[in-house]
Amino acid sequence: MASDKQPVLTMVVPCYNEQEVLPETIKRLTLVLNDLIRKDLICKQSRILFVDDGSRDATWQLIEDHNKTNNFVTGLKLSKNAGHQNALLAGLMKAKMISDCVISIDADLQDDLNVIKEFISQYKDGYDIVYGVRKSRTTDTFFKRFSAQGFYKLLNTMGVNVIYNHADYRLMSKRVLDHLSEFKETNLFLRGLIPLVGFKSTEVYYDRNERFAGESKYPLKKMLAFAFDGITSFSVTPIRLISGIGLLMFASSLLIGIYVIMNKLLGYTVTGWSSLMISIWFIGGIHLVALGLIGEYVGKIYKEVKGRPKYIIETDLQHTQQNQTVKQLIHS
Repeated sequence: MASDKQPVLTMVVPCYNEQEVLPETIKRLTLVLNDLIRKDLICKQSRILFVDDGSRDATWQLIEDHNKTNNFVTGLKLSKNAGHQNALLAGLMKAKMISDCVISIDADLQDDLNVIKEFISQYKDGYDIVYGVRKSRTTDTFFKRFSAQGFYKLLNTMGVNVIYNHADYRLMSKRVLDHLSEFKETNLFLRGLIPLVGFKSTEVYYDRNERFAGESKYPLKKMLAFAFDGITSFSVTPIRLISGIGLLMFASSLLIGIYVIMNKLLGYTVTGWSSLMISIWFIGGIHLVALGLIGEYVGKIYKEVKGRPKYIIETDLQHTQQNQTVKQLIHS
């Protein structure tokens, strides 16, 4: 921690195959930190912590190279791709040991860096969590806008407390991160976990930019999987919906049974191969969906029970530098 009045800020930036955008990201974040230090808003010991999530390109090499020439830049290299949420958590847990507050931000430069000053201002006003929230989605395609809005509304309907139009651009104080570390679950959905921590929070609104370079790491398939993880990690509503459908089907079967018996008593012949086949396929489909959903929950329990580490750090540049410094002092 810093000995002066200003907070030590660490910016945590998860990276996966970001070699095209990373030099510009480092340049812009460095300018932001220099400006905040010059205005005496943060401490000189503030840092930018890049977390390489098993990249297959030159991402880690760029982080190492800038670490040698830029005092702000440090990094963690995970042993393999652990996913965005795990990589972000790895950076947050590392940063909380050396910081008063932490800002998480993606490497693609879509989040507006100009509001970081407002983040710090809100933190100094006593807020432990400052959420970066998009003002609008006018720049998105119709499908992107429709699916994103549907995602947030669905989560809220399912009972998951999330901030509308907020991704992972936020400031958190050290005490929030200390309590966040107490959540041991394997199936991470930080947008849902952080509101559970509580403490005083506020929102800062901004306009989201286009990706500066490279390709999105969240295609439709990953977005759907992320949304499904968010729902099943925080809500049992889908299971209850299946139970409700089961009761509805049972009630329907009673009505159909009464109808069949009445037709039998009245002497009508019931021949209904088509309706029988439709019923069998419909009920069979319901059963398979129910079993699949239950299996998803059981699978998550299986992962949680094993208690495997969420990520493994292969290289910690800050730790490496400290060891080198110690060795130099010993040999001198």
